[in-house]
Formats: sequence, C-alpha cells, structure tokens
Amino acid sequence: MKKYQLLAALLCALTPLAHAETDVTLDEIVVTAIRIPQPLKQTLSSTSIITQEDIKNSQATDVPTILRSVAGVEISQNGGYGKTSSLYLRGSNSTQVLVLLDGVRINSATSGTTSIEHLMLDQIERIELVRGNVSSLYGSEAIGGVIQIFTKRGHGDPVFNASAGAGNHGTQRATAGFGGKTEDTDFSLQISRFLTEGVSAINPAIYPNANPDNDGYDNTSVSANVRHTFNADHNLSASIFNSQGHNQYDYSTGPTDIRNSDIQVSKFSLASSNRLGDSWMSNLQLSQGIDSSQNFGNGAPATPGSLYKTTNQQITWLNTLQLAGSKQLLLGADYLGQQVSSDVQPAYIRDSRIVNSLLAGYTGNYGAHQLQTNLRQDNSSQYGAVNTGLLGYGYTFSDEWHATTSYSTGFKAPTFNNLYYAASTPTYNGNPLLKPEYSHNAEVGLHYTNKLHNVDVTYFDNRTTDLIVGYPLRNVNDARIDGLEFSYAGQYGDTDLRAAVTIQNPRDLTNNLPLDRRSNTHSSLSTTNKIGDFQFGGEWLYSDTRPDSGKTLDAYHVFNLTAAYALSKQWKASLRADNLTDQNDSNAYGYNPLGRTFFANLSYQQ
Repeated sequence: MKKYQLLAALLCALTPLAHAETDVTLDEIVVTAIRIPQPLKQTLSSTSIITQEDIKNSQATDVPTILRSVAGVEISQNGGYGKTSSLYLRGSNSTQVLVLLDGVRINSATSGTTSIEHLMLDQIERIELVRGNVSSLYGSEAIGGVIQIFTKRGHGDPVFNASAGAGNHGTQRATAGFGGKTEDTDFSLQISRFLTEGVSAINPAIYPNANPDNDGYDNTSVSANVRHTFNADHNLSASIFNSQGHNQYDYSTGPTDIRNSDIQVSKFSLASSNRLGDSWMSNLQLSQGIDSSQNFGNGAPATPGSLYKTTNQQITWLNTLQLAGSKQLLLGADYLGQQVSSDVQPAYIRDSRIVNSLLAGYTGNYGAHQLQTNLRQDNSSQYGAVNTGLLGYGYTFSDEWHATTSYSTGFKAPTFNNLYYAASTPTYNGNPLLKPEYSHNAEVGLHYTNKLHNVDVTYFDNRTTDLIVGYPLRNVNDARIDGLEFSYAGQYGDTDLRAAVTIQNPRDLTNNLPLDRRSNTHSSLSTTNKIGDFQFGGEWLYSDTRPDSGKTLDAYHVFNLTAAYALSKQWKASLRADNLTDQNDSNAYGYNPLGRTFFANLSYQQ
C-alpha cells in the first residue's frame, strides 16, 4: 500500500507542473500502436517514443542501455556489452515481447528471443514501444508488447556525419554516415564499429572454475535506406541492416577455457506505398530477417549444437480505408515463413513452418468517445489456427484529460527448441504436442496531455495460461502479472524531465512463486538541461530485489551523468558516466555488471 501511496503523491506533485510555459510539444505521431499513423495522445495502448534527439542526448551505445529507463522495461544481461540480454516488459517473459526492425521480425525461432544486445544506436533513428498485449495486431510473441526499432532515414539536404570516442575497459567506437534528400529520393548510409575489452562475465566468487579473464566484444554494423517518391500517391523504398558481433564469454568448465561466439542480426526489406483511391492507402512489404549465432570453445566449433540460424521471410499487405469523419478501417494479411538451420544432433525433425494471418481493425471517434477493435487469425503449419482480439475504449473529459480501457487476448507460439530439440538425455527433449501459451490482458488508464507535458497512469492485469515449463516440457503453469505503471514527460524551458515507476506482482500461480529476474518495483528519473552551448543530463535507475534461480539479486540505485559542449555548429564533444557509485546492478545471478564506466566522444555533423 505504501508503494501505491508514493506513486499517487508523485502524480499529484507533477500534475500541477504541467501548466509550465514552453515552446516544446509532445504531440508525436506513432505507427506501432495500431499499425496506422496516429497521434500519440490518441493511442489507447500505453505507448512510449524514443526520438533521435533522445538517443543523441543519452549518448548511450546500444539498445539495452537506452531501454532501461522506459516505463515497464527491465533488462537482464549476462555480463557487459554484447552479452546475452533478456527483455521483460511489464513482467512478461522475454519470449513474450515482439521486437521489430523497420517492421521486420529478427527474432530466433529456436530460443524465442531477439538479440537486442547486438543492435547499436548509431544505426537507429527512433524506437516506439507499446506495452500490453497486442497479438491481435502482430500475432505471436506480443503478449507483453511490441518494440519497433526504426533505422536512420535521409532528411533535408545531404550531409556527412562522423564520430569517434573512447572509454575505460578498453572501449572504442567510431561511426560515419551520409544521408539526405535529392529531389524525389531520400537516402541514408551508416556504418559503425564498436569494441571493448569488457570485464569477466562470470563472478568467480560464485563459479570459481570459470576463466577469470576479461570477456570482450566487438561489433560492426551497417544500415542503408533509400526511398523514391514518384508523386504524392506512390513511393517505393528499400532497406538493409546488418550487425556482426564477436563475443567472448565465460563458461564454468575450467580457468583456462576460452569461449566465444559469432553473431549476425540482419534484415532486408522492399516496400511499396500506394494511394489506390481517395480513401484507400495500400502498403506492401517483402522482407527477410536473420538471427544467426555460432559458438566456439578454445578456437573450435562447440559441436554439436554450436550453430543456430533463423531466417524469417515475410510478406505484409496492409490496407487503410478512411471512412466518414475520423474513422479508419484496417485490413491486412501477413505471411511468415521461418526456416531453422543448425548442426544440433540429432537434427530437428522439422526445420520450417509457415504462418498465414488475416487481420482487421477499426478506430473511430464519436464525440468524446473513442473506440478501437482488432481481430486476427494466425494459421500455423505447426500448431493450427489461433484467433485473437482487442476491444478498447477511450473517453475524453477535456482537451487535457482522458481515460482509456481495453481487454485483449494473445498467444505465444512454441519455439523449435520447445517442440523438436533432442538432447543426449531424453528428459530434456522437446515436446511436439505443445500448444501455444494463451493470454488475457485487461487495463485501465488515466492520462493528462497538453502541448507540453504528458502524464500516464495505467493499471494492468495480464493472465497467461498453458505456460510451457519443466522437463519434460508441458503446458501446465499459469501466471498473473498485475500492477500500476506511471510515466511522465515534460519540458520546462530548456529543461527536459522524465519519470517512470512500475509497481507489479509477477508470479507463477501454479506454485505461487515470483517470476525470475523481475522486480516488484522499478523506476527511473532523468533530466537534461541546455545552458548556452552546454548540455547536462542526469539519470537515476532503481530496482528492488529480484529472484533468480532460487537466489535473490540485490536492490540497486544507479546514477548516470552526461555532458556535452558544442565546439562549433558542426563539432560537439560529449561525456557519459555510468553507475557513478559502482553499484552491483547485476540482473543475472552469477554474472558481473560492468560497474563504473566513462566514455568520451567527439562528433561531426555537416
């Protein structure tokens, strides 16, 4: 009860501040919430945006770092940069969060997760995050929500950019890019290189047989986008992205054992946007996303089971029909073909599946009332047909206050490992009879929005049945995650202030135990301030204790600072300091966090 009282007090304290005067607006347009462009303040789903300006101000390196301060997000990482990361959104499993790169699935169909640790922010322009079950829009893995990452596009006159920096732990980073718009064509090309010596990934006090050497990481990433606009009604675009990572990690087999892995995350897409009538907009996208990893032990492939590669081939056709007034109808079809390649022995008895999907959605305003409905059917060659739906309602009290509520169903498909993995010990085999996990999500929210500030308070209750657990694997457990989520964003002159608090109770109802690596309370507070050519920023991250493998991870308070100085119109020097008090903010039992880090950077923007 005290936690909820603290949240209410924080809301009351911040709401009056929302009348401060400034020239900044928070009326952003998002596309992920309903798969149609929509003003942020009109979305019925809890949605957050990380803009290009936010990315620049944060001076963060990778996606996990910048997501840690977003409401509802928890990250666990098995060591420093490039190490295996798990993303928990509103307490849902990391396999229950769908991550898209420019609308393309890049997840592994064997592990069920997305390798966000290999996505460098140098290639990224924007991130949209939708919390809560949206399977009725996106299908499997969207029980906890969807995170869509957009790579950089060309804007304005063609310009060149570059940066270089260095920090402790032998960390170095360099980037270069060129992009802009010429007549009817916009384009962008970006390349980046990152490397670090890191720290020892495994804690030797817990695993004394592990190799105590530093476990480094290096990454080379490239992205390219081009779009040609034929006229106001038709355009054609193509996009590529490739991230190549080389990761060193520890294994508890001996003090001289050396382990490393090569990882590739890539995607290609071709898209056509066409207005086929006064009220009909058609968007067709053909794409391919790849997740590939190969493990090595002491220089040799760690066979069997050292190579895992997933190829996601997609065709997406979305049609938006503008109806009378502000009403819109969405009709679409998705094709997903997943192919798995591996040297695991025995081999998977099936290494591919096809999912054909149909979806429909409706959004409309009726005076002070707002309605959203979505229906979707996913028909899989593995587990048959699954139907999901969403019903959302919003009521506007005034220009600044509105309330929302929704109820939705969702599912998460079994992975290839869940279904077909064959271990040397039969106990750990997959189970081809597994069904999808099913979810029912209800939430209600109160929102304050004006031109300058945004306050959101949401209560959510997510219940998942037929959880896949145990060995042998089976659909037996149920889970419930309910809680209260608060977020605030606003501007006061040249000062930006943001706050987020999530109070939740993630638990397995079958055995009445809390879910691993998820806290009951986590929060963040950040600010940036511009003073002439200087910019200063601070960030506080908090998490209370979390369970993990029968152990308890300590609570932590982490303080980060940023500073930047504009040397000229083109040149900027910046500094980021993380974990100033050197807190043990490990989110995985037995693994070491990076600890206190410093990074200085010099950038050029033509």
